[in-house]
Amino acid sequence: EVQLVESGGGLVQTGGSLRLSCEASGFSLDDYAVGWFRQAPGKEREGVSSITSNHGSAYVADSVKGRFTISSDNAKNTVYLDMNSLKPEDTAVYYCAADHTQWNPNLPHLPRYWGQGTQVIVSS
Repeated sequence: EVQLVESGGGLVQTGGSLRLSCEASGFSLDDYAVGWFRQAPGKEREGVSSITSNHGSAYVADSVKGRFTISSDNAKNTVYLDMNSLKPEDTAVYYCAADHTQWNPNLPHLPRYWGQGTQVIVSS
């Protein structure tokens, strides 16, 4: 059974940093693409970033480029999202997702597997 468990969300001040973790089970990061989406209150869900370990490729959405970095630790079967220079508009529930093929977070995509989400609140 594929499971994705997010952690690391919380409350941070503007300009601060957070690291989100997505621990995967039931599959290997070698075989799947994993990434992050977010959904702010009253807004549509948007792609943030995605990574494939076997190709070593990563995408980051234009809205967070230069501030967010995605990485993976295959030994831990975990994907990370390092978020720096956080802004109030980054406030959202962040979801980890996995799919058989990688996606560009700037384009619409609906991954097959989803985590429960972790809340990030950036105070002004």
